Amino acid sequence: MNSGHSSENKINQTLSYRDSGVDIDAGNELVERIKPSIKSTHRPGCVGSIGGFGGLFELPLERYQHPLLVSGTDGVGTKLKLAIELNQYDTIGIDLVAMCANDIAVLGAEALFFLDYYATGQLTLEIAEQVIAGIAEGCVQAGCALIGGETAEMPGMYQQGDFDLAGFCVGIVDKNHVIDGTHIQPGHDLIALASSGPHSNGYSLIRKVIEITQADLQQDCAGQPLAQALLKPTRIYVKPLLKLSQQLAVHGIAHITGGGLLENIPRVLPDHCCAELDLSSWNIPPVFEWLRQAGNIEQMELFRTFNCGVGMALVVDASDTDSCLQILQSQGEKAWKIGRIVNKTGTESVIFKS
Repeated sequence: MNSGHSSENKINQTLSYRDSGVDIDAGNELVERIKPSIKSTHRPGCVGSIGGFGGLFELPLERYQHPLLVSGTDGVGTKLKLAIELNQYDTIGIDLVAMCANDIAVLGAEALFFLDYYATGQLTLEIAEQVIAGIAEGCVQAGCALIGGETAEMPGMYQQGDFDLAGFCVGIVDKNHVIDGTHIQPGHDLIALASSGPHSNGYSLIRKVIEITQADLQQDCAGQPLAQALLKPTRIYVKPLLKLSQQLAVHGIAHITGGGLLENIPRVLPDHCCAELDLSSWNIPPVFEWLRQAGNIEQMELFRTFNCGVGMALVVDASDTDSCLQILQSQGEKAWKIGRIVNKTGTESVIFKS
């Protein structure tokens, strides 16, 4: 009689989690290695230490009449793939923080704390340590605390050497000071904040251009290797934007991410408004010129895919433009008047003039 139990497939050896490809000891060592980096991000509001089941943060409610929490989550896209291929891991964490913190900064929010998610097939301590040190540096630049995260080792989910990153940022803003674009009117000026490069958008196209042209990534690009220009970390605008919004009225801020100038500026405009951009007001940086020429990319496609040198676009009263530029430049930002808001007469929300 068959009892329904079979020992045919029984494993004779004793198995451990390590045998499946997960090294708990390596994960524990990583936590110890990154503690100094995490400590460098501490700011008022931090409660407890890293390693618990959840991160604690005390909200500075005494500074706000009607506090709103603002949250954002993002990754770094296929820029991560390029970083892996070039074996450069020290700045991709800055990109991760920037993409999340810049998104909440456009609402006028102060970034409070950040968490990261690092997923890989097999944990390589040296790489993970560099990545998380970059995340900590990004948090310092944004003024937020790294209060937790997750390192997930998942054999079979990722190819050898691959990993993925995601980030989560929480900030705070007073309800009466939310920057949401509702007060934007024709006659307002558009101010550009310079980007540091492609930031973390358009890298699937960038990698396609590299692949098709077999580009030499060590070739010169305005005094630096092309690889360095392409991997330059995303600029973090949190602190200068906070300082600016405390001194004058900012009516709208667009973070120029995926979709470029054409897709992102309209996200903050009322339906009756159109952004008129002056193409003569800035020179498109060399890295974008290289992409345009090497990839034979049409100008409108360039503006729809990349930031083209503009990391943020701000809307202010025309009478505040000079003060706005002075405040931003005093914070170390390259800023200029890039255009103005006009009445929308057609279907386009962004138009260019030479």
